[in-house]
Amino acid sequence: MQMCGRYAASRGPEDLAGIFEIEKWEPEETLEADYNVAPTKEVHVVLDRPLKDADDPRPVRQLRKLKWGLVPSWSKTPESAFKMINARAETVHEKPSYRRAFTSRRCIIPADGYYEWVTGTQERDLEVEGKRKRPRKQPYFVLPADGSVFAMAGLYEFWRDSTLPDEHPQAWWVTCSVITTEAETTPLAVAPEEGPHTLAEIHPRMPLMLTPDRWDAWLDPSRKDPEELRTLLTAPPAGLMRAYPVSTLVSNVRNNGPELLKELDGPEEGTLF
Repeated sequence: MQMCGRYAASRGPEDLAGIFEIEKWEPEETLEADYNVAPTKEVHVVLDRPLKDADDPRPVRQLRKLKWGLVPSWSKTPESAFKMINARAETVHEKPSYRRAFTSRRCIIPADGYYEWVTGTQERDLEVEGKRKRPRKQPYFVLPADGSVFAMAGLYEFWRDSTLPDEHPQAWWVTCSVITTEAETTPLAVAPEEGPHTLAEIHPRMPLMLTPDRWDAWLDPSRKDPEELRTLLTAPPAGLMRAYPVSTLVSNVRNNGPELLKELDGPEEGTLF
């Protein structure tokens, strides 16, 4: 089941550099705050990798601009990008599209939090009765309760467009995917009065959030043992997250602005949980 199809990322490079101890980022790769990040958009990621054309082979922590939607290196076309925005933590080590990146090209995708949609109770009842009405879903914003960065575990990959010459700026694509896991069934740290009280009530899956104690190990490219790496894919401790309803304006990818994060007093009319 697809999820994590939209998130918010408002922190700038200076802020992210301090949080993740970034050593290198290029001004031309700076992205504006985005409150409605959708698949195939360019996004900021944190990764450890030697600098291009540098004499020093050591990995350097970098903030890079990548396209969201992974294209495997062996793919003949980039058409898979939209479908490969998420990788399941349970199978990422064995899936052909992800296993090489899992052992060599891991990253962190910084976010404020992510959006997920819940179908209203009344709408679900109509579906059960066989009445063909398109469900109107209530969006929720999920974020760390303490306001810290939501560090999503991710993978990145390089793809060469063989139809273009080496000097063409689009000859190489660098793309990424968010790793997801089963959603928490424990109570949210802060839950809406009317609505879901666990993440699992919103959606059965969630982006895998890495706590700071796992950042270095996850980004370290010298760690290549799949079984060792899988130990980093356990869900964070329970009770770190909150969720609240936001406007259905976020459902349209053309809408973008801090107003999308405004907390509503309750679900919008017609989207009752």
